[in-house]
Amino acid sequence: MIEPGVARWLMSGFLIAFLVKLPAVPLHTWLPDAHTEAPTAGSVILAGLLLKTGAYGLLRFVLPLFPQAAVDIAPVAMILGVIGILYGAKLAFAQPDMKRMVAYTSVSHMGFILLGVFAFNELALQGVVLQIITHGISTGALFIIAGMMKERLHTRNMQQMGGLWENVPRLAGVSMLFAMASLGLPGLGNFIAEMLVLFGAYMADKFITIIATIGLIASTLYALWFIQQVFHGPKKQDYKIRDLNLREMVIMVLMIVVIVWLGLYPQPVLETARPVLQQVQKVI
Repeated sequence: MIEPGVARWLMSGFLIAFLVKLPAVPLHTWLPDAHTEAPTAGSVILAGLLLKTGAYGLLRFVLPLFPQAAVDIAPVAMILGVIGILYGAKLAFAQPDMKRMVAYTSVSHMGFILLGVFAFNELALQGVVLQIITHGISTGALFIIAGMMKERLHTRNMQQMGGLWENVPRLAGVSMLFAMASLGLPGLGNFIAEMLVLFGAYMADKFITIIATIGLIASTLYALWFIQQVFHGPKKQDYKIRDLNLREMVIMVLMIVVIVWLGLYPQPVLETARPVLQQVQKVI
């Protein structure tokens, strides 16, 4: 049996390492620069897979190995999660660069994971698992879209775009769908994930959860602002660009099918995760 003081120090080491990877505020500063400098494929892998190792580490190591120390640190961790939700959404709204905007939305969405992990109930943990999957799909798709826009326009500055819907209606429609997924539109997987996290977190701490729900409003602002800046409004330049080709449409349609399926019928994922999450909860 590890002494409580030693357990807290060991847990702190694991926790900080995984919070950097997640990333959580204030250990998030590497992420926007990494996404900005990475090629599109690198951003997709980072958002879809590598960030999720931080969430996996919290579930697989921090909670089972150091249950009492995790309980002690839970209020602070939940507050950091809420700060990440609001801070990431605010900075996403302020970014002219499309990839940096999507990167800060990741900071916001990862705040929901941190909030859910330290709520210590099955409902929130189910939401965390689903958020891991849905965030990888929706944010990965947005990075692909940012790469497509960069390839076509040779810029990611949204202030130089505008009025592109009539030029690229298929790309605009796909962008709209994944922007709606990012803001948590009912019927798409992100909505189920975030609602499960919030319902579970409400059982643990009502006040913190009520503050976290403001993040849903903030995500609506940056998602709709993104669509308005790029595809609506007056044209900043007379761009002549092509719409999605068959290969690109196949990629996007496959991701749309998965995000809609998780929004309408997430039960297979929830049932698969339930036995393991129940064991984690019992340890705590």
